[in-house]
Amino acid sequence: MTVDAHHHLWDLKVRAHGWLRADELKSIWRDFTLDELEPEARAAGVDKTVLVQVAASTDETREFLAFAACNRLIGGVVGWMDLTAPDPGAELAVLQGAAGGQLLCGIRHLVQDEPEPDWLSRPDVRQGIAAVADGGLPYDLLIRPSQAAAALAVVRALPQVTFVLDHLGKPDIAGGKLEPWATWIRQVAAEPNIVCKLSGMVTEADWSSWTVADLKPYAETAFEAFGADRLMFGSDWPVCVLAGTYAEVFDAAQQLTGGLSPAEREAVFGGTATRVYGL
Repeated sequence: MTVDAHHHLWDLKVRAHGWLRADELKSIWRDFTLDELEPEARAAGVDKTVLVQVAASTDETREFLAFAACNRLIGGVVGWMDLTAPDPGAELAVLQGAAGGQLLCGIRHLVQDEPEPDWLSRPDVRQGIAAVADGGLPYDLLIRPSQAAAALAVVRALPQVTFVLDHLGKPDIAGGKLEPWATWIRQVAAEPNIVCKLSGMVTEADWSSWTVADLKPYAETAFEAFGADRLMFGSDWPVCVLAGTYAEVFDAAQQLTGGLSPAEREAVFGGTATRVYGL
């Protein structure tokens, strides 16, 4: 089964998503629906997808779960919950009991939007992440480079949690800088409770001129650090549209994994996501 482990959908009539109003994001300031995604995903040979939260909203998560239950392409939903709630376990149970709740396969918070570099070190945040694991789900880790130290610390502090690192931790591909990211990615990958998404690379590169060769050193470092059985492909559609089409992103991932064995490629393009997210 081929899996796209990371994409989004949004309808601006339902939810405004003010972050999309930034000048550099004008090209994706519109609705993106499953009707647009599905033919592109099917053309790439994708069998299942993981729909990932966009807003810090349990309403959006419930909407996504109900929607996913009616659409065969979506195999799971990574939703949002308030990690700092007084009883995060109860918050999670409500979502799991909602319509389509059986498709809730993970939780994510937009840590990259938190101004505190050490937000992940807060006791209430860590309690919330631990509750995600207690509920049988992994936690998607979305960070900026300035939050890398706190991310490594929380992965080490909560060994019972399965963490999924989004977008390779956002290395500076546009600047062509491997360090200090490469050292950090090896440190975090040394922890057995984290896997990583081969996703979001084209938008960390130069949007207008990136090549597969620009992405290769970062992908190869991730392969070396994590191994194929701890890596999963994600398109990051429609954010990726800023830098390339769905087909171009999928083809780039195919090229970047060209040196792997068939079994390793199967892991990156489906096996890892299926196992970690319980698809």
